[in-house]
Amino acid sequence: MTATGHEELLDVGEVAIDRQPRHAGLVGDGGDRRVRRANCRMQVHRGLDDALARVRGAAAARRPLSVGLLGNAAEVVPELARRGEHFDLVTDQTAAHDPLNGYVPAGLSVAAAAALRSSDPDEYLQQARASIATHVEALLEYVRAGGYVFDYGNNLRGEAREAGVAEAFSYPGFVPAYIRPLFCRGVGPFRWAALSGDPADIDVIDGTLKELFPDDPLLQRWLELAPERVAFQGLPARICWLGYGDRARAGLAINDLVRSGRVKAPIVIGRDHLDSGSVASPYRETESMRDGSDAIADWPILNALLNVAAGATWVSVHHGGGVGIGNSIHAGMVVVADGTAEMAERLERVLTTDPGTGVLRHADAGYPDAIAEAERQGLELPMQPPPGE
Repeated sequence: MTATGHEELLDVGEVAIDRQPRHAGLVGDGGDRRVRRANCRMQVHRGLDDALARVRGAAAARRPLSVGLLGNAAEVVPELARRGEHFDLVTDQTAAHDPLNGYVPAGLSVAAAAALRSSDPDEYLQQARASIATHVEALLEYVRAGGYVFDYGNNLRGEAREAGVAEAFSYPGFVPAYIRPLFCRGVGPFRWAALSGDPADIDVIDGTLKELFPDDPLLQRWLELAPERVAFQGLPARICWLGYGDRARAGLAINDLVRSGRVKAPIVIGRDHLDSGSVASPYRETESMRDGSDAIADWPILNALLNVAAGATWVSVHHGGGVGIGNSIHAGMVVVADGTAEMAERLERVLTTDPGTGVLRHADAGYPDAIAEAERQGLELPMQPPPGE
């Protein structure tokens, strides 16, 4: 939830409720860990009033601040709505795609929830769905009050609708709200991990990508901020958003770094399962498609087959993807840059076909941005009639 105190979004105060979204915010030092990793600027132990005071003070001073509040979103969001607290932007990343294991009903501690989940899962689910309905009704109060509300896509709205909240989908998911124009251009999450385990290899790649894409101001800003703000977990890794054409250029550049020895060991290149052409998910990535093709599952299968043919190192097809088993199909891929000429060919093919599927998928759905991108990139669109027909 973001409060600015002004109409324009320049400097913001943000309160993040650190529990429900698959995080152990009330277990151990979950909130402290977020502060150490720079996920938020400040953790609040003294409750909701303290968090709000800090956020409102920062907004009034036009000072950027994110505050982590240890609490249960199922309780805090309805309380904020009951008080009539104003926020310009409201979102939620609660893990409601698995209400038994991912959602803690209101009124239960973590320990009590674990006990009930084990002893009476049916009762647990009943309480979880009642809480989800109240949770979403509170978010709808922000919609009615004129706030901008969007959903992350972990099936909170779907569970609320099943619980009887008829208006649950009256606010959008983040893909139709923000991301789809990027998907139309094949832009999506592109990430890499250093098998050497040496963070210096990530630094070298950061610098190379800055040189490779000087005219992408958002990427330039991200590559400046990420080393300061994002702590490594496990192997040193980085993620950014790149589109059709640029992913292949980046992959070849990384392979050259390995070949030259500037990077000490092979680099694993992959992406999120959330991408432009590798998923059928009517509650998230393919929600509200222009042509109504939300649930058509051919595209992730086609994406997987193309990536196998192109020479990916590893390809997977999996189910669930953040919205629950039965509600989505995703295709994943990984391709290794080891510095060899063979892998240079495979990298170029895979990192062309993979985002290219996204451009084709959205062009097939009739998005003008995708059709224009295909024309700009010289992609043939067999589903589109030739000009004049």
